[in-house]
Amino acid sequence: MLATLPGCAALNRPLNEVLPSGQNLPLVETERVAAESGDVWVGLAFSGGGMRASAFAHGMLEEIRAATATSANPHGLLSDVRLVTGVSGGSVTAAYFGLHGPAGVSRYRDIYLVQNAERYMANSPINPVTIAKGLSGGANGRKTFGRFLDETLFHGATFGDLRKRSRIKTWINASDVANQTTFLFSPETFDALCSDLSSFPISDAVAASAAFPLVFSPIVIEAHQKKCNYQEPAWLTSARYNSEASYAMRAHGAALESYAQAKEVKYVKLLDGGITDNFGTTGLAVERARAQVPYAPLTAEEAVRMKRLLFLVADAGVQRDNNWTEKLRGPGGVNLAMSIASSAMSAASRTGFDAMRLQLDKWQRDLVDYRCSLTRGEVARLRGTAAGWDCEDLKFFVGLISFKNVPTGMKRKLDDIPTRLKLKTEEVDLAIEAGRIATRDNPDFNGFLVASEIGSDGAPRSRRKPPPGARLVVPVKN
Repeated sequence: MLATLPGCAALNRPLNEVLPSGQNLPLVETERVAAESGDVWVGLAFSGGGMRASAFAHGMLEEIRAATATSANPHGLLSDVRLVTGVSGGSVTAAYFGLHGPAGVSRYRDIYLVQNAERYMANSPINPVTIAKGLSGGANGRKTFGRFLDETLFHGATFGDLRKRSRIKTWINASDVANQTTFLFSPETFDALCSDLSSFPISDAVAASAAFPLVFSPIVIEAHQKKCNYQEPAWLTSARYNSEASYAMRAHGAALESYAQAKEVKYVKLLDGGITDNFGTTGLAVERARAQVPYAPLTAEEAVRMKRLLFLVADAGVQRDNNWTEKLRGPGGVNLAMSIASSAMSAASRTGFDAMRLQLDKWQRDLVDYRCSLTRGEVARLRGTAAGWDCEDLKFFVGLISFKNVPTGMKRKLDDIPTRLKLKTEEVDLAIEAGRIATRDNPDFNGFLVASEIGSDGAPRSRRKPPPGARLVVPVKN
């Protein structure tokens, strides 16, 4: 009986096409983004957690807009978002926002959050066929959740469409279960696979990011080895022989190397991004670790024009009190498996956030050193003018938005919301409101508003001290 199970699983055939020559283009048109850059740069990261996470991230977007909108700029700080990264449920919101920008926020709840995203899924826990498919590798393929995403949000859009329509760098994160690393849908990754990222469907990338084991079969990417003139990046070559290279950087490099060269790697199997990084911030850590210039992933123009950086991470993870702490026996069965998975993901999230914050601290210091090394002529060329230039006028604010920032009674209700792709309308609205409250009361976000002289009504706010607890990173003078 067990020997026949592998044939039961849903099968996702690879959709990635060969890129026979050249390299994949950047996710955004860097020249256009640089030309439109101002003195504020905003990055957002959305965690996993099913529809609960999608709604919580949406609430964060709504509150950022409400707190900073003006009559001249109704989208407020959302107009300054330059990077959005997401995992699992958070990847849906990230991809939608990346594709449609601030203008799409107002309709997201109605067209997605309150809909039944499990419409095409096999998810009955008592159906023997569903159980057999799950045990054999996954009960659902891309034609279930991926199909729903395409019908409601993406309508066939590809990463090429994302590049044409958006100035927001959008990172969708899955997990390469063989290499045990984060799989980032990026030009660099697809270069190693000899694959064309521009033709790859956004819905398939998001489906991979949300492919929770057993519930979904892995999304499959084919390694088109030797079908292009791939040249590994210089950082990968140096990392191979650099004992000081970070562990994450070496693991990422080894994965790219396997896509391009390993004979045994014919197919890359992707599952839920939360398995390896539940905040989707590994990409930023790797980008900074392998950076050949001190301002990457910014352009030189952005690095010189920027004065304030805000990076907010939405954490929709629950901390449910389990009743097995009140009993001698347990946990067991499914509860034990879920507890192990949740514990691993929570631990990885905490260390991932801490590592990212350290990277951002170092990045700020590198940026100040770079800015202060420029001549006035170079400043004028990159900034448009050297008037009023202060190379040390640069501050980073990094904040974690979570259920810990909401009233206790609301938190208990949030912890009871299941990690599913179909929720009751009141559960969706509760998660949205929680995202708004947690953002509104976050000291790092408020510290940024004070430092940027932005009030809750969108009007300038000056001569006020940052609120208690705000994490302000001040450059250290040499």
